[in-house]
Amino acid sequence: MFRLLVICELLALIASGSAIAQIPVTVENDVIYSRTNGSAVLADIAYPVEGTDRPAIIYVHGGRWRAGERDYREALQVTQWAGMGYFAMTIDYRLVGATPAPAAYQDVQTAIRWVHAHADTYNIDTDRIYLIGDSSGGHLVALAASLGDGPYERVGGWEDARSDITAAISVAGPYELNTLSWGDLWTPLEGDIREARQIASPIHQLGPGTKPILVIHSDDDRSVPIQQAVDFVAALDAAGIQHRFVHYTDSGHMRITDDVIEETLAFISELESR
Repeated sequence: MFRLLVICELLALIASGSAIAQIPVTVENDVIYSRTNGSAVLADIAYPVEGTDRPAIIYVHGGRWRAGERDYREALQVTQWAGMGYFAMTIDYRLVGATPAPAAYQDVQTAIRWVHAHADTYNIDTDRIYLIGDSSGGHLVALAASLGDGPYERVGGWEDARSDITAAISVAGPYELNTLSWGDLWTPLEGDIREARQIASPIHQLGPGTKPILVIHSDDDRSVPIQQAVDFVAALDAAGIQHRFVHYTDSGHMRITDDVIEETLAFISELESR
């Protein structure tokens, strides 16, 4: 059931070693952002009570495309980000166990179009739309930054809206599906499977249109080997794409931690100061 809450909270956020006070925000849960073949896909959103020209951040969860949800414990917290002045959105997407690839990616694209289509309603600056995801969500946001619409059909609604973003933050994401131990979960209904995984691999989609990317990874990640990030960063270097690599040694398979939030805010600040 849809519920609308107006919340005024004081949350602590680690950013450059200091806490940031939050402002009054509005929260909307269970927003339907996509409808495809009878499936309604949900999001939670939050935004400041007052203000205009606010940036947007869209969070895409992990779970190897087959599990996970938008509001698990280590997901991006929409109230926290709205309290910092953002329009914040966390999305579910169709999982591969029920709807084969590339449905999850098509849903991410629909969410981006939804934000563009509702920019006037929520006072969003469409030149400041950021994506952040962890694990398979990191893969999906990196793909959005590199492939864009790609060869996939627009589904779910808002087909005439823009689908461009400003930058992506990929946390513990994979970038080459054909060498990933669980890359076989990305299996379309038809066509050459290896080719489909190559199309869906951000490392193979870099080009002049690729958006800036923040790559965050740890050496001891047992789900996505660090070599995936190292190879991707080398490819970003070779292609001359703006990026930053935050390389940890002992943080495991990372989620949206305080460190990740701090690095994300610093990356966005760097982009917006140019």
